[in-house]
Amino acid sequence: MTLLQVRGIETHIGQYHILQGVTFEVVPGEITVLLGRNGAGKTTTLRSIMGLNPVSKGEISFQGERVEALPTHRISRQGIGYVPEDQGIFPDLTVGETMRIAMRLNDDHTKARLEWVLELFPDLHKFWGRKSGLLSGGQKQMLAISRAYVNDNRLLLIDEPSKGLAPIMVEKLMLAIEQMKAKTTVLLVEQNFMMASRIGHRYYLMDEGRIVSEGMMAELQQDEATRRKYLGIA
Repeated sequence: MTLLQVRGIETHIGQYHILQGVTFEVVPGEITVLLGRNGAGKTTTLRSIMGLNPVSKGEISFQGERVEALPTHRISRQGIGYVPEDQGIFPDLTVGETMRIAMRLNDDHTKARLEWVLELFPDLHKFWGRKSGLLSGGQKQMLAISRAYVNDNRLLLIDEPSKGLAPIMVEKLMLAIEQMKAKTTVLLVEQNFMMASRIGHRYYLMDEGRIVSEGMMAELQQDEATRRKYLGIA
């Protein structure tokens, strides 16, 4: 079964043709990773799925229903949570206010998800009344992920969660995302190959707006030539 299917999407931003026939799928219960150098089109792919950068060609299906023509708020309500690269945190809102605004429902199921994520990220519970702008970079990332997770989303799109974080915080995020995998599916954009290779199941490698390689993450770990060519790492 496929949860998300992207077929031949093309996306333009102004005069620039960013995505040029991107095709991939996301399987339920897995962490699928989009890899590639800066400028390869990874963030634009996530934004296209969310309708923030409308596609000019191609199809995007979520749970068997076409969504590429829907506005962003309706795509979100289909059950897709989005954690942008810049986190999108409102600095003057407290942690508690941010989470309450994010919660679409106030039912027992949503409250249980909130309790679970506060156990996963105890710093958020500790700083519940603190303004979000005063949190550390890692704590802001925890908040951004929790805000997307707290609703009953079947898919989370997470863009560069390890960017700018200390190694100890990257380790915490890896463990957290692995635990979330038991409750939701993740499409992850990540530059940190160590992190991506440890938690990812399958990968799609992008270069100049196209998918140039795909497979199981274990295969890429053994493929030094592909890693060197497209990621610049041995």
